[in-house]
Amino acid sequence: MVRVKICGITSWADAKLCLDAGAHALGFNFFPPSPRCVTPAEAWDMIRRLPPYVDAWGVFVDWKPSAMLALARAIHLSGVQLHGNESADDVKVLAKQVPVVKAFAVKAGFKPESLQRYRAASAILLEGFRRGFHGGAGAQMDWEVAKRAGRVARIVLAGGLTPENVAEAIRTARPYAVDVATGLEVKIARKDPRRVRAFMHAVESVNRESIASH
Repeated sequence: MVRVKICGITSWADAKLCLDAGAHALGFNFFPPSPRCVTPAEAWDMIRRLPPYVDAWGVFVDWKPSAMLALARAIHLSGVQLHGNESADDVKVLAKQVPVVKAFAVKAGFKPESLQRYRAASAILLEGFRRGFHGGAGAQMDWEVAKRAGRVARIVLAGGLTPENVAEAIRTARPYAVDVATGLEVKIARKDPRRVRAFMHAVESVNRESIASH
């Protein structure tokens, strides 16, 4: 079953919308240049209301591991998602304390075997590259590359996913999970109820296909 994380949550109304639609995890952005950034206090106000078995992930860019761990403990994050230049050693240190997803913006010449250095991570997020962005760029990548990367690591597919293309993306890339933000917005940092429900319906349809085929 492909899991769904909806990222860039900035309000309890959006969080509840995504929960009611069936999202397995929510993402809270702690990168100040992002229009989807929230403060730790704002994130905690939402995380404390989450029901059991829904994960809350913090999205970080080049924070010190000690600072990420401190915040993760303080507001009960389920894991940390790294979108900066964090090293394999940083991932190893963090992974001893908290689940880690390391993100990569895939450029031309990307070699899936390079991900082996980050095997301490719980999963690897792959998204399209767009200069000046650290996630949330809405840039689509080659899903066949993600499929090949799945032989090396557990893959979370992101970048340019929408209700219209997520089923095809899953069938092609066969990821462990999908991560979406911009593809569900009615305006920046605000989720569109119809798009959220349509996205979840598309993923559920592919999941049912997978179950039926087995």
